[in-house]
Amino acid sequence: MKEYKFKINGKEYNVAVNGIEGKNADVTVNGVNYQVELENEVSPAVAAAPAAAAPAAQAAPAAAAPKPAGAGKKIESPLPGVIVSVDVKEGQAVKRGQKVAVIEAMKMENEILAECDGTITAVHVKQGDSVLEGADIVTIG
Repeated sequence: MKEYKFKINGKEYNVAVNGIEGKNADVTVNGVNYQVELENEVSPAVAAAPAAAAPAAQAAPAAAAPKPAGAGKKIESPLPGVIVSVDVKEGQAVKRGQKVAVIEAMKMENEILAECDGTITAVHVKQGDSVLEGADIVTIG
């Protein structure tokens, strides 16, 4: 296991690379395990050599590190339209089926509902935004 300390946007991350197999890495970031997909496959010989594994290991935690701040289930827009209201804030607890936003499409208002219980970890839109189908509305952690 190789351990690193990263500082990303002023926040420190303790990262342990537990193993790399092909394009998949098993890493622990600040005590939380992640399965990370690497951009390029790492050959078994490179993954076994600690000095050679460092570049691949450094690429993996950088992708995983931001997850704690916005991790969770993304609630997406089911159709293109305009955001009429955002009914939640970051840090707010929500229940499955609770309204998180309203989108107007074809002169009809459609409620966007939470798909699971949790806490809002990110709000990706604001009132008046035009969104396309599949656009992220909120993330529930």
